[in-house]
Amino acid sequence: MALSLITFEQIKSPISEAYRTLRTNVQFTGVDSKTKKIMVTSSGPREGKSTTIANLAVSIAQSGKTVLVIDADMRNPTQHKLFGLSNSEGLSMCLVQDQGCQPYINDTAVPNVSVLTGGPIPPNPAELVGSKRMKNLIQEVSEQFDVVLIDTPPIIAVTDAAIIAQEVDGVILVLASGEVNKEFAQRAKEQLDKVGAKILGAVLNKADMRTSDYYYYYYYHGSDDSSKKPKRK
Repeated sequence: MALSLITFEQIKSPISEAYRTLRTNVQFTGVDSKTKKIMVTSSGPREGKSTTIANLAVSIAQSGKTVLVIDADMRNPTQHKLFGLSNSEGLSMCLVQDQGCQPYINDTAVPNVSVLTGGPIPPNPAELVGSKRMKNLIQEVSEQFDVVLIDTPPIIAVTDAAIIAQEVDGVILVLASGEVNKEFAQRAKEQLDKVGAKILGAVLNKADMRTSDYYYYYYYHGSDDSSKKPKRK
């Protein structure tokens, strides 16, 4: 099991508790309507979106729900590394072949967590994620699992995330503390707004736990009341 899955390896750590807080906040967003299909993206590369989605999946599974992680970042697939899986087959092959995705879904060492890896890197990822087959796949797996989490490329870099954002119930934006450019973060939100995405909130990742400002690794702040300052943990 990859060390990045701290919610599985160190369940009582402060970071794992922070992921449980994120899980709880996500669950509260579904009070009036179901939030089953969730996309996770970032404004730029190396902000920690893939690690965030993997640990969120583990945390949700620990609450007794079945979770499927779809690695739709076919330009730079990462989920297979985090869960210790092969990437010889996966989403890219599922979308180009005329058959269901079930043969490509992998069980993991984490109970209740399954992963559809990215698969071999295709020459046309945007075309694949924008296909009718991708839309049908998301709908199909959402009927099989309690929660579907979709890892996508950064929203600013390519169109993939904007396409998928229109097919999910909500979007989480991951931003790296002390690294993300404020203008990029704003552009990322604007990109999501343009396609009518429901932004569930933002995760501030890579916060320094040694400072007095952050006891946890990140905070979760819902987008519905952005005028309020995030609470310090």
